[in-house]
Amino acid sequence: MRKVTGVIVGLAIVTGGMLLSAADAPPPWAYGFAGPAPATPPPAAPPGGRAGAPPAAAPAPDDGALKHLPGSSGAFTITQIRDAFGPADWYPGDHPTMPDVVAHGRRPDVRACSLCHYPNGKGRPENAGVSGLPVSYFMQTMADFRNGARKSADSRKGNTNVMIAIAKGMTEDETKAAAEYFGSMKWTPWIKVVEAATVPKTRIAGGMFLRNEGSETEPIADRIIETPENVEGTEVLRDARSGFIAYVPPGSVKRGEALVKSGGGGKTTQCAVCHGADLTGLGPVPGIAGRSPSYMVRQLYDMQQGVRKGVWSDLMKPVVANLTDADMLAIAAYTASR
Repeated sequence: MRKVTGVIVGLAIVTGGMLLSAADAPPPWAYGFAGPAPATPPPAAPPGGRAGAPPAAAPAPDDGALKHLPGSSGAFTITQIRDAFGPADWYPGDHPTMPDVVAHGRRPDVRACSLCHYPNGKGRPENAGVSGLPVSYFMQTMADFRNGARKSADSRKGNTNVMIAIAKGMTEDETKAAAEYFGSMKWTPWIKVVEAATVPKTRIAGGMFLRNEGSETEPIADRIIETPENVEGTEVLRDARSGFIAYVPPGSVKRGEALVKSGGGGKTTQCAVCHGADLTGLGPVPGIAGRSPSYMVRQLYDMQQGVRKGVWSDLMKPVVANLTDADMLAIAAYTASR
């Protein structure tokens, strides 16, 4: 497995940041890809674009029919559901009144926060759960996107560039309104962690693993496969009450617990020191319990490789410096299970 050493890091530093070698590439599954990026780096994607990424699957066509969900009095067409500047809100009683930037955004670049992160801030594996984040942490994160301190180690991940464009387009008042809105809601986990040697076969759409129809399976290998409980409910209807299953390799939760609780014999720092004894956050430090393991691995890797920088990332660098891909997977499996 990959392990970062001082020599490797020293050789990898080039003008403007890190150069990732083929042997030190991002774990593709965490970034929503089936395989690693090509050896020759693709051109950087423009804000909101996906240069060098595989072509996205065509979205489900809109048949014009009104869609419904159990427990909701709403009725929306597919076009309304995925409207970037006013997406469907199936369950308005589940959350406080949304600020306009959360509900509608602002054209041309500020998409509604509720489109990707849902009105309840739960988010999905290809982005992030943002409810329950400390306001100061949320504000700093948006500033990091805006000033170039936060990028993705996998240049194919186009929605990182979308977030950069959104952060640059938002005013300070809009950012604060979104931070206070999402911060007002307590995070409640909705990811079920299942250890399994084999997993359902999946396809990838928009950076998310979706179960294929039928009962075919494949070895999980050294991956976490995070997939919706209800594929249509998540992919097409954007049901903010429909959660996820995270399949993880057998034994990874126990191994992650040892790393999180004891530091793995000096390999890393006990997570509770900063994130609290129950891993639900401590002061301005965010909670990590019950959140997306795919997102968790992306952040650990991005910080280790130096593409995610900033105040909090600088504090995390010595924590992640000696972690292997397997370590990151195990830590994410355990924290997601909490």
